Amino acid sequence: MAFKPANNIQDLQYFGEFGGVNPSISDSSTYTFLSAKTMFDTFEGNAEGCYLYSRHTTPSNLYLGEALAAMEGTETANVAASGMGAITPTILQFCVAGDHVVASRTIYGGTYAFLKNFAPRMGIDTSFVDITNLEAVEASITEKTKILFCECVSNPLLEIADITGLSEIAKRHGLELIVDNTFSPLSISPVKLGADVVIHSLTKFINGSSDTMGGVVCGSQELIDSLRNVNDGASMLLGASMDSLRAASILKNMRTLHIRMKQHSHNALFLAEKFEADGLRTVYPGLPSHPGHELIKTMMNDEYGFGGMLTLDVGSLEKANELMELMQKQNLGYLAVSLGFYKTLFSAPGTSTSSEIPEEEQKEMGLSDGLIRFSIGLDNDIERTYAMMHKCMKELNILE
Repeated sequence: MAFKPANNIQDLQYFGEFGGVNPSISDSSTYTFLSAKTMFDTFEGNAEGCYLYSRHTTPSNLYLGEALAAMEGTETANVAASGMGAITPTILQFCVAGDHVVASRTIYGGTYAFLKNFAPRMGIDTSFVDITNLEAVEASITEKTKILFCECVSNPLLEIADITGLSEIAKRHGLELIVDNTFSPLSISPVKLGADVVIHSLTKFINGSSDTMGGVVCGSQELIDSLRNVNDGASMLLGASMDSLRAASILKNMRTLHIRMKQHSHNALFLAEKFEADGLRTVYPGLPSHPGHELIKTMMNDEYGFGGMLTLDVGSLEKANELMELMQKQNLGYLAVSLGFYKTLFSAPGTSTSSEIPEEEQKEMGLSDGLIRFSIGLDNDIERTYAMMHKCMKELNILE
């Protein structure tokens, strides 16, 4: 049977302690053992089904992790308190002093800052490359390279990574391919395309209500066990652990993810086609004009569409700020970072979510001052939304 991510989530069955249709929440930071030997075995990682301490994991966290692993088609998963709480321990679990990373040059600003500014303190160096150029990626690999890191759909430029091609390179050189799939949950299944590890910021589309942070690492049982190891596991020792109440909340929201992603994608494609027809510089993977359009069509799970993210370049930061302020005033969305909310969110990434990237490097990668990143919401009447946005743009002379 074909791999169907939403079906895999739906087919999981958890009953609560008293027969509830939602699993019971483990509202405890520590757990009782009936024997001292069981405690010892749990510390050693040899006691299946026993819980040690909430920084290690909890039943609620395991339920959420199981659902996310089912979505991505991995053996298991480990949830964390934020997206960065998933990304940084994973990199550090694979890399030690003297190792090297090859990463996409267009990635989330926090990931970029960690690899560019923080990881070198521990002797880990990174080469940032144009991830769409497979020859450049392979040429950047050295004998010290341990991982390739990319985003399926990059933040904020919406470049498309060839996961299959990158996987072939990684396997040739004995590397781990780690993919951040935050922008394209359900739409792309990186493991099916050859990725080794899939990471999400659960804060965004997967949770969908902008009320909590979260992250996940989806991978092999061996990797997740190593991350949780009490002696040298980066997730266990760095302590970016998710609270059980938050895990239970995100798990409930996951039940509607397939419906939400279809609507995000439908609305984004409608607006992108309209904006491009208006003559605006519009970037959206669903447009034939997008350089990665044909590539993403070979990778995506069609029913979920091309995602909810698009960018517009309105020429200058001044115009971008004026437009965003006016759209917020007209209740068309919020001038805010993050993504995946039921309302449209917009920001100028060069001065917000990608501000960690130096200006000269922003220009080199094509991140202009006038670029606005949109996370398109779940608007029921997207035609009305477009008409109101169009009016705002005409008022500011962005459109003639």
